[in-house]
Amino acid sequence: MARKGSAVHGRGSMKHLLFRAAIVLAWVSSLLLVLVIGYLIFFLLLRGLPTLGTDLFFGDTPAWAALSGQMPVWEGIWPACVGTLALIFMSAGISIPLGISGGIYLAEYGRGKSKHLLTFFIDVLAGTPSILMGLLGFAAILFIRNVFGIQARTNLLLASLCLAFLVLPYIIKGTQMALEGVPDALRMTGFGLGMTRAQTIIHLLLPGAAKGIFSGIILALGRAAEDTAVILLTGVVANGGIPRGLSDKFEALPFHIYYLSAEYQNPQELSQAFGTALVLLCMTSLLFISAHFIHNQLEKRWK
Repeated sequence: MARKGSAVHGRGSMKHLLFRAAIVLAWVSSLLLVLVIGYLIFFLLLRGLPTLGTDLFFGDTPAWAALSGQMPVWEGIWPACVGTLALIFMSAGISIPLGISGGIYLAEYGRGKSKHLLTFFIDVLAGTPSILMGLLGFAAILFIRNVFGIQARTNLLLASLCLAFLVLPYIIKGTQMALEGVPDALRMTGFGLGMTRAQTIIHLLLPGAAKGIFSGIILALGRAAEDTAVILLTGVVANGGIPRGLSDKFEALPFHIYYLSAEYQNPQELSQAFGTALVLLCMTSLLFISAHFIHNQLEKRWK
């Protein structure tokens, strides 16, 4: 009996030590991640802050003339800022309705083989490299030219469509997991009140799952803002100016950073790349903050 007691006690001590070691490892990993991110942000601020100013955005062009579109900007990043925002909002406008609808179908309506097949295709799409998505967009242009004889070219609309399909799995999966995490009692409440399934989803389940849905949307926005490979093959150019329509070429901040860091001729151009990276970081941070603000306002309204 004494040996059994000592063996049980030994196993309990071993489990306790492993549990404490796991806690220490989790804290060390978290601290290391914070330190690395903090160092990267500090380095970016150190190199990028001195370049912030009207010269970075507008070059030699007067600010008001550039903002009003009276004069083009050739040496600043203002056209890239406009192109990036247009790209983000257009891809979000395409992917968010499709993603939320797809997530609702998988969580509430999909059953059997159709659900498994659709889930498989979404997983394949989620694992598709961004460069391959860009190649598919470029191949679509070649197909239209060769089959229909239309002089199509890469443009802002094509880049937005490719980006929308690239980030679509994040929104679908986020919506599906958020809806499946809603308690079944909430569904029964809707049916008990005489609501249809659609009414229950709109008035009860979507508000209850809003936090998870917005998390997927925020992740998708961040991916759309920083991706370079897709737009590299679907319409982005250097010194393209502000796009006047969906069929125009455009500039974007991620490509501008890539172009300057790869082709810079002097330290000033490299410093401009760091400043552009800082502007892109601030832009995505503002988008995330705006998304959280909208979520909080909608949550208060639903409550």
